Amino acid sequence: MKADRINLVTLGVRDVAAARAFYERLGFRAEESPPSVAFFDLGGMKLGLFGLDDLAAEQGRPAGELGRGATTLAVNWRSAAEVDAAYAQAIEAGATVLARPVKMDWGGYSSYWADPDGHVWEYAHNPFWTLDADGRLAPA
Repeated sequence: MKADRINLVTLGVRDVAAARAFYERLGFRAEESPPSVAFFDLGGMKLGLFGLDDLAAEQGRPAGELGRGATTLAVNWRSAAEVDAAYAQAIEAGATVLARPVKMDWGGYSSYWADPDGHVWEYAHNPFWTLDADGRLAPA
């Protein structure tokens, strides 16, 4: 059994419809699903948005125990210019500025923003990683 993989990342959100609309403004395309959840195909994995209280109930713990912002979801882009464009789109869609795009001392280019529920995303360009035609990390 192969365990070193991820099929689904689920974010707990206050309002599934509002969160779905935010991610659609970024260009994510939602799949048909019940109103209590939204799924987006990421090509080999999915992103899910699930009501915070419902997620806590499924996990068997109080909603107040669910953290946010301690995990970073990251998207790598082919260039600093792509990072700038994607970052601007996220902010225009309603994201909160955390760290504007800057050149990093290790040679890359990185930025951070938070979605309306506080989930942190990094948009970056890593010149040491190759992306395939679909923007996925190419095998090393």
